[in-house]
Amino acid sequence: MARATVAVLFGGRSSEHGVSCVTAGGVLGAIDRERFDVIAIGITREGRWVPASADPADWTIRDGQMPEVADGAGTVLPPAVAGERAWSVLDADGSVAPLAEIDVVFPVLHGPYGEDGTVQGALELVDVRYVGSGVLASAAGMDKQFMKTAFRAAGLPVTPDVTLLRGDSVAERMDDVEALGLPLFVKPARAGSSMGISKVTDLSALDAAVADAVKHDPKVLIEQAVSGREIETAVLETVDGPRASVPGEIITGGDHDFYDFEAKYLDEAAVDLVSTADLDPEVECRVRETAIAAFRAVGAEGLARVDVFVTEDGAITINEINTMPGFTPTSMYPRMWAAAGVEYPQLVQTLIETALARPVGLR
Repeated sequence: MARATVAVLFGGRSSEHGVSCVTAGGVLGAIDRERFDVIAIGITREGRWVPASADPADWTIRDGQMPEVADGAGTVLPPAVAGERAWSVLDADGSVAPLAEIDVVFPVLHGPYGEDGTVQGALELVDVRYVGSGVLASAAGMDKQFMKTAFRAAGLPVTPDVTLLRGDSVAERMDDVEALGLPLFVKPARAGSSMGISKVTDLSALDAAVADAVKHDPKVLIEQAVSGREIETAVLETVDGPRASVPGEIITGGDHDFYDFEAKYLDEAAVDLVSTADLDPEVECRVRETAIAAFRAVGAEGLARVDVFVTEDGAITINEINTMPGFTPTSMYPRMWAAAGVEYPQLVQTLIETALARPVGLR
C-alpha cells in the first residue's frame, strides 16, 4: 500500500494557540515516519494557514513560554474541489506551488476556530478526512451550555448553572445565581485549558469574575461548585465501539484552588497527575460507563476525555467532555491509555488509521 500523508494542523486564533502548538509537538514526535509522510500546517493567531516545521523540537515550552506559529511567506490552500487531495501554497507574488497530496488531517486545535466544528466543517466541504469528532459533536463539546443540554437529555448528571448570554447582566440573574449557593465557578462557555475560569467564594467578586470570562467568550456559565475528586477518563473509538480507559485523577496543590491554566502548563510541581485513580471497583465501573455515555450523547468520534467529579458517597457529576484533549506525551489522555498498555505512538497511529477508514461525507 502507498504511504499515507498526514497533515498536522495546529495553532489557531483562540487563546489556546500555544497549548495547541505544544500538542502538535507531541503528535509530530509520535507519528511513525516509516508508515506515514508528515506535513505540518500552522494557523497564525490572525488566522493565516502557513507551512510550518514538522520538527517536534520546535513546538515545546521553553523558559515558561509557549511556542507560537509565525506568519510565513506563503498561505496554505486546501483543495478547491471536493475529493481532490492536492494542497498548495500561495506565495506573496501570487504564484501557486504544490505543497502535498494529503490523505488525512490531524487537527490538534484547541478552543474556538478549531475545536468547535469550524475547521471540521471546512475540511468536510472538500471531503478531506480528519481525526476526531465531526461538526456537531465538536460544536456541542466546545459549548458548555449545549454540552449540558445534550447530557441532560441523555439522563446524565451535570452541575446546576446559570448561563449569561451576550448583553445579560449579573444583576438581572442574581436571584438565580444566589440559588446556586457558594462557592461558584465562573467560566467562558466556549473556551478550554481553564482559560478565564475563576472560583468565587464571595458574591462581591462575581462581577470581576464574569468580566474576566467575557475576555474569552461573551457567553458565560456560572456553575455551582461540586466538592469531590477530579476524575478523568479517556475514550477511544475502536471498530467495536467506544472504549474507556481506566480513570485517572487530578490532585491539585500548592497555591492553586483548582486545576487552572498555571497548574496545567506552568507549575507541574503543584499537580499530581495520577494515571490510575484509586477508586472503588463499582464506582470505577460507573465512571467508565458515564464516560462512554457522554461520548455517545454528543455523537463524538475518534477520541475524547470526559471529566467528572466523584463525591465521598460515590455520586458522579459530569464536568465536561473535551473532544480534542491535551495530547502531549505527558497529558492525561495519553497517560491514561499508557496505563492500560496503549503507548503514545500506538494511540496516534490508531487515531490516524480510524480516520483514514472513515467514509467521507455526512457523518
